[in-house]
Amino acid sequence: MSLLDSMNITGSALTAERFRMDVALQNLANVNTTRTAAGEPYRRKQVIFQERGVSFASALQNEQAKVEGGGVRVTQVVESQRDFIPVYDPAHPDANEEGYVMMPNVDSTEERIDLMAASNSYSANLTALSLVKSLALKALEIGK
Repeated sequence: MSLLDSMNITGSALTAERFRMDVALQNLANVNTTRTAAGEPYRRKQVIFQERGVSFASALQNEQAKVEGGGVRVTQVVESQRDFIPVYDPAHPDANEEGYVMMPNVDSTEERIDLMAASNSYSANLTALSLVKSLALKALEIGK
């Protein structure tokens, strides 16, 4: 595995974590959205990651072919199927006959924690990328 492969793996993680942060921010932005185009409250979205796997043996066999492997990718974004939260507000335009408004299934505390976890992963991958970059620069200094 070359230094460029290491950068590619780290880059895939940075891209995936940035997307995860975007989805968490979208969830936070819609925490009070009671009506979407589908006519129901906003549903929390969750990101599914999948390994861009490569085994050590196949990496050795395919070194000449430069097959891309390793890292992570976003496979899909799914909507949470948790129940909506009923809130009593008879003056709200989306209230039902009993005066309840169905609020999104988004928990702002959960979203903040997810955002912090994604931010920490992003930061760790930036540190790894910085280390790989430092190693590459040290390797270039060998010829001096």
